Amino acid sequence: MTDRRWTMAVSFGLALLAGTWGAHSLSADTPTFKRVELQRHDLSAKDREAVTARAEFQPGGAAPRHTHPGEEFGYVLEGDFVLEIDGQPPKALKPGDSFFIPAGAVHAAKNPGKTGSAVLSTYIIEKGKPLATPVK
Repeated sequence: MTDRRWTMAVSFGLALLAGTWGAHSLSADTPTFKRVELQRHDLSAKDREAVTARAEFQPGGAAPRHTHPGEEFGYVLEGDFVLEIDGQPPKALKPGDSFFIPAGAVHAAKNPGKTGSAVLSTYIIEKGKPLATPVK
């Protein structure tokens, strides 16, 4: 195999492997929901970090039931948004509304509208734990 072919084969293999890792890390995402991490920083509080992320929902899109290893503070940027936290009535939110989800609370979110919606959230979570864990 020539050097060029070998380099191309290795590059393709690395790209495929990176794509597989990326797909695995986004496994909580569905085709109609996407969470984009914007920043992550250690905090002065022991074993805690802050994560800021933008969640984007297609019309009718949903984030299935899940938990976070810490608190979530959110703000609706655009579109309609319904937040369902176990033990509470569903909350219909609109742009400009904010919400809070306690650590470990089982919750889900959906966009009941006909246009996309987006939420900006900051999470204060235990360092080294996954941002979201699916719940059945």
